[in-house]
Amino acid sequence: MARTKDSTSSRSPLQIDLAQRIARLIKDGTFAPGQHLTEKGLAEQYDVSRTPVRAALTMLEEEGFVESRANSGFWVAKGGHRLRLERLAPSSITEDELFRLLITDRGRGKLPSTFTDADLQAGYPAPKSMLTRVMLRLTREGLIERRKGHGWSFTESLDTKEAHDESYRFRAIVESAGLREPTFKVDVDELRKCRAAQERFLAHATGAKALAEFFEMNLEFHEMLARFSGNRFIVRAVAQQNQLRRFLEYTYFEDRPISLVDSTKEHLQIIDALEQGDSEWAAALMQRHLGAASRR
Repeated sequence: MARTKDSTSSRSPLQIDLAQRIARLIKDGTFAPGQHLTEKGLAEQYDVSRTPVRAALTMLEEEGFVESRANSGFWVAKGGHRLRLERLAPSSITEDELFRLLITDRGRGKLPSTFTDADLQAGYPAPKSMLTRVMLRLTREGLIERRKGHGWSFTESLDTKEAHDESYRFRAIVESAGLREPTFKVDVDELRKCRAAQERFLAHATGAKALAEFFEMNLEFHEMLARFSGNRFIVRAVAQQNQLRRFLEYTYFEDRPISLVDSTKEHLQIIDALEQGDSEWAAALMQRHLGAASRR
């Protein structure tokens, strides 16, 4: 069934109120499991048009109270009476905020390496539909994967100090070497766009949005220089390291926002050296940048 924009926070008070009223009747058994709920009947019962009823039923489907069947509308779900009404409250968190919260909670050890949808629904104040979209986003970015049979697991990450330190030493070797490769060649347009992005960031580096922007900009900066190396193995190694460090470093930068500015300034120094055609100096700056980042 096609769905409209489905974040609970985007729905009207009337739609949310209708969903809660219908859910109460499901919970007290007035609407029994397997019972057919029609838009016409509910619209007449609550003296409203079919449009808000349809939105309320869609919301109830997303939260598991009802289910839709092809060409026959909505039916009370088998376990709907056991669900909590709080699931229908307007969400106080956005999708991006939930995405960042899951990453930082994992980085701080608040989320275990394996978990289920029920764990998330019990622990985070967000609609089931939003949690589903965030799970898909985390999957697309390679941060989680489906477990065989049941639940999810986070992919490998740098979850100990020893692994983190080893990663930075490895990156210092590989990324500096990439700038010294005989096949190294700067894409002038790409480098110019990268500089502009770094400078824009410095002009307004505040708040949670800045953290998300920096994190992606930081990953792209290092992967861009790896691509300039012309060495496919360096490209793969840098991409893999970026993937491994997402959880720990996202949490680190959130706790120490001043480091966002420091790291961006160091990126610009490396860009300066490359614009001057001095890749050897850029390699030395890269080694210093990664050493400083590791110590921070």
